[in-house]
Amino acid sequence: MAELFSSELREKAEGLVGRYPVGRSALLPLLHLVQAQDGHISDDGISECAELLALTKAEVNAVATFYTMYKRAPLGRHLVSVCTNFSCKVRGAQEVYDRLCEHLGVHHNETTPDGAITLEHAECLGNCEGAPVVTVDYLNYECVGPDEAVELVERVAAGDVPPPTRGFPSPGIRDISYRLAGLGPRDPADPGRTPDQATAKDAAPPPPGAGPGFATEAVVAESG
Repeated sequence: MAELFSSELREKAEGLVGRYPVGRSALLPLLHLVQAQDGHISDDGISECAELLALTKAEVNAVATFYTMYKRAPLGRHLVSVCTNFSCKVRGAQEVYDRLCEHLGVHHNETTPDGAITLEHAECLGNCEGAPVVTVDYLNYECVGPDEAVELVERVAAGDVPPPTRGFPSPGIRDISYRLAGLGPRDPADPGRTPDQATAKDAAPPPPGAGPGFATEAVVAESG
């Protein structure tokens, strides 16, 4: 088997393993690193994680297929998720998802022909007060109707990702996976904080006008 990680990433992977008293505890961040490198959890990535952690490939695969954030099929440059669980559904999320399917010409876990967007419907995204919620690479856009959703994916596909309700515009799912591995921004010039620099402001209600019209003064008033 050819090594998936470059020598630089192999060193980072070994550093992740070294953070934990028990090596297998590093499996989740290592899988994010595989996804950052390969765009999905590949068979070679499964094998490399197993080798690094002295696990069987079956053990690694069991974890990779349990958590929905790990994708076994290649992703587009961005992952767009629409919450269709109860709170979002009663506020029109199904209409948002159906409109995006029609506009993009894809369905759940499918990628647009240009490779820009993979679309999925998701279970609860943990932001019920902002329903319906759409995420781009796990960054939230709140109170998104069908028209706003189409505007959002058009900008994402064009490489003009708008600011989310909180946080920074995503540079892409691979870069976000790199951050989720616990390694901070892939490029130091990228926007956003490293994981150990979060502040209380990150949990504050979004300011009026945050994002492309998705966080309104009414939302701020309701959440305050």
